[in-house]
Amino acid sequence: MTPCANTCAGHWLSITRDKPSTARYNPPLQLLRPHSLSTSVLFRRLTWLLFAGLILFVVFTFDQHGISNDEEVQHVYGRLLLDFYRSGFTDLSAFDYRNLYLYGGLFDLIAALLEWWGLVWIWDLRHLLSAAFGLLGMVASYRLAKLLGGEPAGFLVVLLLAITGAWSGAMFTHTKDIPFAACMIWALYYTVRLLMALPKPSIALSIKLGVAVGLALGLRIGGAFAVIYLLLMVLLAGGLMTSGWAARWRYYGNTVLHLLPAGLTALLLMAVCWPWSVMGPDHLLQAARAFSHFSFNMLTVLDGETMSIGAVPRSYLAAYLGVRLPELFLLGLLLIVIAALRQRRAILIALRHADAHTLAWLTLVTGALFPLLFILLDRPALYNGIRHFTFILPPLAILAALGLSLTWQQFRGKWTRLTAALVALLLLANTSAMLYQLHPYQYVYYNGLAGSFAEAEDDWEGDYWSSSLREASEALEHYVPDDSRPAATRYKVAVCAEAIQADAYLDGRFQVTTDWVAADFFISTTSMHCDKVLQGKVIAEVERMDTRLAVVKDRRMLTGLQRRPRPAPR
Repeated sequence: MTPCANTCAGHWLSITRDKPSTARYNPPLQLLRPHSLSTSVLFRRLTWLLFAGLILFVVFTFDQHGISNDEEVQHVYGRLLLDFYRSGFTDLSAFDYRNLYLYGGLFDLIAALLEWWGLVWIWDLRHLLSAAFGLLGMVASYRLAKLLGGEPAGFLVVLLLAITGAWSGAMFTHTKDIPFAACMIWALYYTVRLLMALPKPSIALSIKLGVAVGLALGLRIGGAFAVIYLLLMVLLAGGLMTSGWAARWRYYGNTVLHLLPAGLTALLLMAVCWPWSVMGPDHLLQAARAFSHFSFNMLTVLDGETMSIGAVPRSYLAAYLGVRLPELFLLGLLLIVIAALRQRRAILIALRHADAHTLAWLTLVTGALFPLLFILLDRPALYNGIRHFTFILPPLAILAALGLSLTWQQFRGKWTRLTAALVALLLLANTSAMLYQLHPYQYVYYNGLAGSFAEAEDDWEGDYWSSSLREASEALEHYVPDDSRPAATRYKVAVCAEAIQADAYLDGRFQVTTDWVAADFFISTTSMHCDKVLQGKVIAEVERMDTRLAVVKDRRMLTGLQRRPRPAPR
């Protein structure tokens, strides 16, 4: 056997060598053979180069993204949390501010602290900070993939996340979803590490898990998923790896003892980042109920059908994953499913002879599929596609990377491998070209299953974050001559989004107004046909791939009923 930097790769069923069975089978992941040292070194260097490119991408583009819909209220919440601590816990304004108290403030608290330095404009600073979380999430994904599949799988998962617009494009503006997803994948990684060390994990490992879980809970109550994964796997480990109830209870008791540092660390960090959560005995339950049944008067669209967010079908998230993930990503998922089906008998035998590596794989599968099962059973209100479940993208990407790596090892012939590599490169090139054309709106990417990009923008949720209003606002500034307005008056601008999303980029000649009838100009994204609400002459458009993402309308020539709003068409 050749040396390998990651001996876990290819050893999911290594327990079968220690506990022989009379059954005849081929271990399903024996095909993921330990890689040669040269292969591991090559892919490790490729991963470093890829991360270097991603860091440069973040550094040179973080200030090109518009403010997202929720960003102003989230940052206000962070400032109020900071006031809570600065006042010696007497200023409770943060817990009366809208419904933000139902969420943790980890990201917003960090952003409020960094705002003191004043080195970067706060909105660009938030986007840089969010992107940093995104990169850290990719690091955790790389580590977990490498643990299970070696350096090639580690490289592939970083590559897959890099070409997934719902991750690499979203990581600048989805300042709640991406940081939460990053914390969740770190929690999953340390859960796997801890399971491999049971029943006596080190205190350091327990604390690291507690940090990841605590930070996830410090962002939203959905961090409880990480706790559920851990408890399920510990219960399963005790059931599979011990014999007799006496031994089983000793196993559980010892495990709980070693998990105390994780629990205390998680609780402390949650309390710091989300003080409201520990200010009442039922607060966590309130947040959980709100997360599960949160609904308000809002619409979403699914494959051309407009519906209330509380009436979405159980297939909503699965359908959006099918059209949002790149084709290469979907291919990897298909391949890992095929591999599991082909080796189903061996997998069942492996479960009966479970070892730490089997539990590691089960943990990964649980992290990817449990949220989908939760949606099927609980049916919460959903909107904005996969945004609220962005945290399942890293575990899904790891499974896809393992599927691609496993299938590659199965190929023996030169021409078979050449054909497979060519197909993968074509899919990669196609997705990369689309992301390049969409910049800086990569998060609106849809794959070919949704049709053309124009069809996808019409049949699925488009620029739901209204990030394109930044470019639209700048276009309005260029359209109006600098000396065209007396100094004492300003143009009134109606905005189909939050006022700050345009106001932050417009100069002193313009004033965002809530009086849409009196508005001189109208700025809107085309998402949910909001651009049809007000009439006017289209004077500027934000386009990508021959598709309008936002428009600017001049309304100064309109009179009477022409100036009145009308319902957006469905």
